[in-house]
Amino acid sequence: METEQAPRVPPKAAAPHGAADRETSLAALAHRWLSDRIGALWALLTARPLSLYATAVLRIGYGLLYLIFLLREFPHRDEIWGPGSPWTPALAEQLFDQTGWNSVLVLSESRVYFELCYVMALVTSMLFTLGWRTRLMSVLFAVMVVSFHARAIFMTDGGDNLILLMSLYLVLTACGRRWSLDARRKGLRAARAAHAPQPAKGFHAQRLSDAWVTLTTVVHNCGVFVIAAQVCFLYGSAGLYKVQGSTWGGGTALHYALNLELFQPWPLLSHLVDAFPTVIAIASYVTVLVQVAFPFVLFGRLKYPVLAVLLGMHIGIAVLMGLPLFSGAMIVADAVFLPDRFYTVLPRLWRGAVQRTGARRPEPGRAAESASVPVQGGPEAPAPQHRAVPGR
Repeated sequence: METEQAPRVPPKAAAPHGAADRETSLAALAHRWLSDRIGALWALLTARPLSLYATAVLRIGYGLLYLIFLLREFPHRDEIWGPGSPWTPALAEQLFDQTGWNSVLVLSESRVYFELCYVMALVTSMLFTLGWRTRLMSVLFAVMVVSFHARAIFMTDGGDNLILLMSLYLVLTACGRRWSLDARRKGLRAARAAHAPQPAKGFHAQRLSDAWVTLTTVVHNCGVFVIAAQVCFLYGSAGLYKVQGSTWGGGTALHYALNLELFQPWPLLSHLVDAFPTVIAIASYVTVLVQVAFPFVLFGRLKYPVLAVLLGMHIGIAVLMGLPLFSGAMIVADAVFLPDRFYTVLPRLWRGAVQRTGARRPEPGRAAESASVPVQGGPEAPAPQHRAVPGR
């Protein structure tokens, strides 16, 4: 008996798996690369606080700068911020409506209130510089800087603009963990705790403590990144703005700056520097080049000569143009790009240099004593030799 066979179905054409496989592999590689980058960024933000020494330098630098600034303007405080200022509180409040700033100095026109605020500003700057209760002092320092800046925004130079921004950013950072009274107190507390048994934390208390440490670390690292980005934006925009002008391209911009009577604290020195046009042109080109290239040279050893050039530039601005507050604020801001190992090596190098200098310098008392005491010896002993004993 013959069985009926099913009709044959023609085989389907093979699907082009090569292109789909390639697309899948590329998507997997992109996803893996993105996951690795996100994981590395998260580890960088949460692993440990970055640039603790640099933020300590910013705290000390800006606190000390503003303290010196307030002391310098102490004889003129009434004309700048006080009740006798031509920029009255009514004018300041009209400007607040446009800028969004505010000031505690306009809450009262009493002279006693103003003097009390000024004394509080001096005390806050000093305590912030020393790092006493830094979390609280950083907030008070920011409020104080904002209040004085907003009260008379047209009465000071541009240096306080950067100090204003940095005072707000430093609130986010743990700038009191190094070179501060808080760090010293914490070290003493840790030394005492090492000799005394500590009660074990509960599970929930330990979880809360770990979460708080992670939160403060993330906020601190974000604050450091914001400070670095602010400085990069400042230099980059300044360099690009200079490129658009014909005087910087022609190398004559510093010539005109040196001949402005408003920025000539020492006219003879300004005219002496202006007598070298080649040096002026080279300095103009180097300034533009360094400012434009600054955001791209922050990684590696090239940043050290660039920061040295910027240091010389800001010192020149402070001396030749009479803008020490602006130059000081920029020099302190540049310190955020120096790694912590730079600040830890400096004290060791300093101590080594001091010890070597002390070892080479003889002590007069011990030298005279060694010269006056004869060498005891037998009849065959060599003749005594008197020499100074070097200091330790």
